[in-house]
Amino acid sequence: MSDASNVVSRRSATHGFARERVQALLALAGVRVREGEGGGSQDDELVVHDGRLYGRLLSQGSLGLGEAYMDGWWDASPLDGVLARILGARLDRRVTGMAARLDGLRARWFNLQTRRRSREVGRRHYDLGNDLYRAMLGKRLVYSCGYWREADDLDAAQEAKLDLVCRKLGLRPGMRVLDIGCGWGEALKFACERYGVRGVGVTISAEQAAFARELCAGLPVEIRLQDYRDVDERFDRIFSIGMFEHVGHANYATFMDVMRRCLPDDGLCLLHTIGRNVSRRITDPWIARYIFPNSMLPSAVQVSEAVEGRFVIEDWHNFGTDYDRTLQAWRDNIEQAWERLPALYDARFRRMWRFYLAGSMASFRTRRAQLWQWVLSPHGVPGGYVAPR
Repeated sequence: MSDASNVVSRRSATHGFARERVQALLALAGVRVREGEGGGSQDDELVVHDGRLYGRLLSQGSLGLGEAYMDGWWDASPLDGVLARILGARLDRRVTGMAARLDGLRARWFNLQTRRRSREVGRRHYDLGNDLYRAMLGKRLVYSCGYWREADDLDAAQEAKLDLVCRKLGLRPGMRVLDIGCGWGEALKFACERYGVRGVGVTISAEQAAFARELCAGLPVEIRLQDYRDVDERFDRIFSIGMFEHVGHANYATFMDVMRRCLPDDGLCLLHTIGRNVSRRITDPWIARYIFPNSMLPSAVQVSEAVEGRFVIEDWHNFGTDYDRTLQAWRDNIEQAWERLPALYDARFRRMWRFYLAGSMASFRTRRAQLWQWVLSPHGVPGGYVAPR
């Protein structure tokens, strides 16, 4: 047999092993593999368009899964259904890939959310363009979980969430409020209009800051392009909605110190954040590369350790299952809007965005991710705190 034949034989054997291994792993999640055209028709079917997928998954793990989807190597319909099966079976822990191991080493030795690094997520994600977010997020540009307890649509769920935050903090006319990570300014606008407060919002996204200033024009609201670590003044109340995911474990104590120095002894603060069930120092490598660079989901232990000695935990509310429904609404909105959006959002970007939303749905649906609201006070509310729901 010639050398060329030997090479072909070895490649064929390697491909065969990878194919069998991947199919066996997917079978553990109840996912069938079909090779050919189409996008699948059930949540237990993954359609392979390129046979190189198998080796890529074994060598790269979740990074390879996401990049291969972006490249059109595989499809599933519904995508969130297949990803939920994969996450539910913990297959991401069986095949990690080199990227995850390298990210773990970087996170162990370096602070990935320094002042300089923290601005990267603003440039690469939040500055993608307001057209994208306005199409996806609905009437209120609130890029965080809605509260669906009594809501029937996305706009109502977001309004209910904003009102819940204000009620939990006991906002009253004349209070001065700080919003850490103010996004497009919707939360401060709501609090000012409904509860008569004055506000300061800080963000590291230039696009968001410009939009928020326009949105809040005429209201007693100041929007700053500022790192949260530089805020050093007093406020009656503080809230942070969907920003703590970008702080990083090395900075949790610093974040809590900032809130503590900015609150009077009788103040309250509310932390609204996605959380994970186990403590880690890194995020998924695909998410880190394409969606939220230098991000990290905190665990309950990590939040509690940062709170210890600084605040009393008055209330801890988990409504993570509401995020699945929120994400489904975002997906429906953006899928109806792609053709109206600029050519900047090409076919590969759309597949990236679909994978991001579907993977996030799967994380909350399988209870791998949570949505927490923590109400904190410096010394404890006299007589006790009663949380509205």
